[in-house]
Amino acid sequence: MSFHRPISRRTMLRGAGAAVCLPLLDVMGSQSAIGAAKAEMPVRLCYLYFPNGVAEGAWKPEKVQSDSTLSSLNRWMKPLEPFKSDIVIPRKIWTPRGNGHGAGTATWLTGHGYDGEKINAGGASADQIAARAVGDKTLLPSLELSTRGEGFFSNSLVRNTISWSNESTPVPRETEPRVIFDRMFRIGNGGLSDRSVLDAILEDARSLRHRISTDDHRKLDEYLESVRAVERRIQFADRQARRAADNPELTKSLIRPNAGIPKDYEEYMRLMLDMITLAYWADATRVSTFMLDHGQSNRYFNFVDGVQGTWHALSHWKDASGDTEDDDGITSWSSPEVKRDQYNLVTEWHHRQIAHFLGRLKKIKEADGSSLLDNSVVVYGSSLADGHEHSSKNLPVLVAGRGGGAIQSGREIRFRRDTSMSKLHLSLLRMVDPKIERFGETEDAMSELNS
Repeated sequence: MSFHRPISRRTMLRGAGAAVCLPLLDVMGSQSAIGAAKAEMPVRLCYLYFPNGVAEGAWKPEKVQSDSTLSSLNRWMKPLEPFKSDIVIPRKIWTPRGNGHGAGTATWLTGHGYDGEKINAGGASADQIAARAVGDKTLLPSLELSTRGEGFFSNSLVRNTISWSNESTPVPRETEPRVIFDRMFRIGNGGLSDRSVLDAILEDARSLRHRISTDDHRKLDEYLESVRAVERRIQFADRQARRAADNPELTKSLIRPNAGIPKDYEEYMRLMLDMITLAYWADATRVSTFMLDHGQSNRYFNFVDGVQGTWHALSHWKDASGDTEDDDGITSWSSPEVKRDQYNLVTEWHHRQIAHFLGRLKKIKEADGSSLLDNSVVVYGSSLADGHEHSSKNLPVLVAGRGGGAIQSGREIRFRRDTSMSKLHLSLLRMVDPKIERFGETEDAMSELNS
């Protein structure tokens, strides 16, 4: 490969009102510097929270070998089957100080209890501690995302917060893809209006192409095309919202909470996950949280074949009459077993979205040939175990990615006794800052992740 003058790792493509972070390119340093970069790829942390727990047994793998290797997942986890070598499923995880729809949500990442009178979650959340350790290396210290809530409790602070900058200060969440995109790629007002970010930085991109290798050309083109694809989806949502506003009849079928949020919930969910992918790929941030819904979601999942009713109602699967306080007073089920199966279908639907996300991360290659997923840790889980029981033990938790080699994946970890989730958080925090000595109530990391 011919020699090209090195450029800074923090180089951005700039234009009128736009700034686009770049993925790691070979030209970002001398050959020795490139070798160092390949040896020390940054670790990205991602926390994906879902409410309402899962039915008992829905998180248990179908077959595990004697050495704890995952052979096959169960029917509800089938979407994740292609990634079973990339995940760890720890069993008997619990949160000893926080549980339930409210306090459990608020303290899922703090390792403390929740004082509702003082609005106190006990301390900063794991993601914000990580952001303090590595946030100065990126455009954004962290990203905090959530889908727009639906139903009662949509405005409940305790059910809508997993990120805390300190014990009493929740970190605001972003719910609109367009806003998240602008935070990463647009600067100021700049007269950019509705112009494409890529159009704005085109001249700077052309200049860069004269300074990079053929391999870097390929990496740059692939990355910028992903940025363009996200732009197209956001622009489509904007156009549909404007059409709905101008046509009362169309409004009935195309109405959405706000411009920029797709009406199709699966499209919305995947677009938010794609924002995290772009953020990690561009090294715009290395820490993110995403609440797949608020902590007591009443969202209707009738759009999933075979499902009737709201997510929260389905989680109380042993009550099939439709007459409890958790139900909508309209929907009922023929038996608890039927209701449980529908609850499991909602679990499976969410696994499909996570599989989409993991697939995107796995496809993107880094400078050393490893994948973005190899150098990430994705924690996916809930603050409830069985939703009907509101149980706090054996929480559904899944860890995807290898953390740059720090995690031995493809396994189930069977703890002999209930194990605090704080140990998991401490392990991940030490991947970004080995000096962190304690998290929540523990000083002991989850050493089983890498052994």
